[in-house]
Amino acid sequence: MPDAGETVSHEQPEQPGWPPRDPTAGGAPTPEGTPGTQGARGKRPRRTGWRRALPTWRMVLGAVLIVLLLLIGGFLAGYNLVDIPAANSAATKQSNVYLYSDGSELARDGTVNRENVQLSQIPLGVQRAALSAEDRDFYAESAVDPKAMIRAAWNTVTGKGKQGGSTITQQYVKNYYLGQEQTISRKINEFFISIKLDREESKDDILEGYLNTSYFGRNAYGIQAAAQAYYGKNVQDIDVPQGAYLASLLNAPSAYDIVVHPENRPAAEARWNYVLDGMVKKGWLSRAERAAMKFPVPGKARPSSGLSGQRGYVIQAVKDFLGATKVVDEDTLATGGYRITTTLQRKKQDALVNAVDDQVNSKLSKSRAADRNVRVGGASVVPETGKVVAMYGGIDYTKQYVNNATRRDYQVGSTFKPYVFASAVENDSTTQDGRPITPNTVYDGTNHRMVQGPDGPTGYSPGNEDDTSYGDIPVSTATDKSVNSVFAQMAEDVGPAKVEQTAIDLGIPRSTPDLTPTPSIALGPSTASVLDMTEAYASLAGHGRHGTYTLVEAITKNGQNLSLPKNQTEQAISRQAADTTTSILQSVVENGTGSAAQSSGRPSAGKTGTAEDDKAAWFAGYTPDLATVVSVMGQDPTSAVQKPLYGALGLPRINGGGPPAQIWGQYTAAALKGSEATPFDLDLQPGAEQEPPIGPGESSEPPSDTGSSAPSSDEPSTVPTPEPTASGPAEPSAPPAETPTGENPDVIGGLTGGGGDNGGGDGNTNGGLRGENVIP
Repeated sequence: MPDAGETVSHEQPEQPGWPPRDPTAGGAPTPEGTPGTQGARGKRPRRTGWRRALPTWRMVLGAVLIVLLLLIGGFLAGYNLVDIPAANSAATKQSNVYLYSDGSELARDGTVNRENVQLSQIPLGVQRAALSAEDRDFYAESAVDPKAMIRAAWNTVTGKGKQGGSTITQQYVKNYYLGQEQTISRKINEFFISIKLDREESKDDILEGYLNTSYFGRNAYGIQAAAQAYYGKNVQDIDVPQGAYLASLLNAPSAYDIVVHPENRPAAEARWNYVLDGMVKKGWLSRAERAAMKFPVPGKARPSSGLSGQRGYVIQAVKDFLGATKVVDEDTLATGGYRITTTLQRKKQDALVNAVDDQVNSKLSKSRAADRNVRVGGASVVPETGKVVAMYGGIDYTKQYVNNATRRDYQVGSTFKPYVFASAVENDSTTQDGRPITPNTVYDGTNHRMVQGPDGPTGYSPGNEDDTSYGDIPVSTATDKSVNSVFAQMAEDVGPAKVEQTAIDLGIPRSTPDLTPTPSIALGPSTASVLDMTEAYASLAGHGRHGTYTLVEAITKNGQNLSLPKNQTEQAISRQAADTTTSILQSVVENGTGSAAQSSGRPSAGKTGTAEDDKAAWFAGYTPDLATVVSVMGQDPTSAVQKPLYGALGLPRINGGGPPAQIWGQYTAAALKGSEATPFDLDLQPGAEQEPPIGPGESSEPPSDTGSSAPSSDEPSTVPTPEPTASGPAEPSAPPAETPTGENPDVIGGLTGGGGDNGGGDGNTNGGLRGENVIP
């Protein structure tokens, strides 16, 4: 018991082996000098100073886990939310490529110079060159390469040059599905689409798409367009050095074009070497092959062919042909990507253009009002195949967009007369008094002679040139002089409906305007096109066999061939009918109005023709190897109204024996140069080989050279005395009227058939049968 006044202590005695409590554990402060390092629970000492700013390992681990969860969640969300979109319009847009028959480029349409090809069409060496340049591990890697993306970003930041961190798959996605904008959203979309695409498409498909969508400079999109732009050849003909240069362009298309930027050649060659050295490293190229390669300097940059010159006319004619034959309609063709090999031959095409330039265009003058109305159309067909090998549509498609070779609004005039005679032979026709119609059959060539039918006068009496009367005249001579009254009567003798059918069988479309079965059909009021007439004359040259013309040799899209109609021929008229017609057309060139065609230097047959009021002049002719028709037309460039050609080219008039025959002769000589001249092999009708009688006032001498000064070679130099008709009662004839020089024997007179008086004098009126029918 404590003594009074003493304080009682409740303090427990210290137990041995127990350390004092850590003040950080909630106990009292540790007395000074007492160690306070570790409590009974092993707590760390409190961090002081700069260490307090560092996160603990728990904090780091938590943050990492959160980031990983966010990344995984973001990836899953992005993968599920981002779909592979439809291709962008720019990536799918292609031009259509039109080629000559030898495969060289003729024209392109469309604004995008792209032509897709299949990967199998690209040489393996060219494929590997592209891989060496852009993505050497393409076939082994995934769709995206994070390491490459980081490395590219680091090199860019550190000034080692801007480098692409995208795989070929990513670049293809950018080209084909997205765009070229540099935005975060585009990169994110590119990332996810690339991963999806890599799972859904093969590596070959992706590489093919990449090579078809990449830009190579010179407005060339895709490897095929690039091959043409830099080396003028198709991609399948590109070798490894050329392919390595094209692959180099992917990195800097404009800068590495050493033709445009010759100062950049060292950089371009360095990139080219990089590509080839990479191919050696990958085992795609041996060191010996590599050492032998020299830098392939590309060709000069060529401007876009566009639609200028003859290109636009050809493109439109091909489109019309493909649509008419139901190969592909115009709307589908407009989507692009078609490769169309035409039947046009470059040598012959150039020859036709040169002939028109020499005989017409070079003689046009701005000081002559009539010259502004001049138009020219031409077409040339191989009789054996029906292939169109040359076409002239006008002076320039960008200036005169109507194709003069295919338009159907100008009268063909006397170029139709051979169909009348061919029909007569084909149908074993006879005159009204029962005589077989042959080249030697004598007709009455009296001016304005009334056409006689089985029941007497028909009411149709066409006039001849200058109201000239020829009296009795054999068919061959009447063809030489293009005597209207003879052929109008012959059409009636044969039967106008039979004449019409013969023309259709030879190749004139049944729907041709003003192709009507009346005696006036002989004088050519119908408005077949130059190409229609060429097809029909080719049938005559082919011994009566007819096949529809063709303008297309082959057509492909994305490397796949489209089927074309087979050009099947059939015997339209008998060989004797065709060959006997050829014999009288030979005489036209040798002795008649077509003598200018002798400049071809070939055995030739042909016929001149002139439309009403001299609004068009024609020459249609052929050799055994080539049929060609040329027409010179008059049309006001502002109103599109057909105009007479009086005074054009500085000549009083233009007729078929003038510039058309001159063009024909020059063209045919050039087109067939280097080939052997072959004579006609003719099987004539019985009686055709007899010598025709020489009528009153005729001469056995050929006419003078066909000029266009008056009187022209179409015009007779004498006026024979009328004789009694041999094919029907003769009509009384008056002396020839005094008419101004410049009328034509090939023009159409009294086409309505509605009376014997056709206006007198020029024989050019058609009784208002046709108004203006102009394609603007």
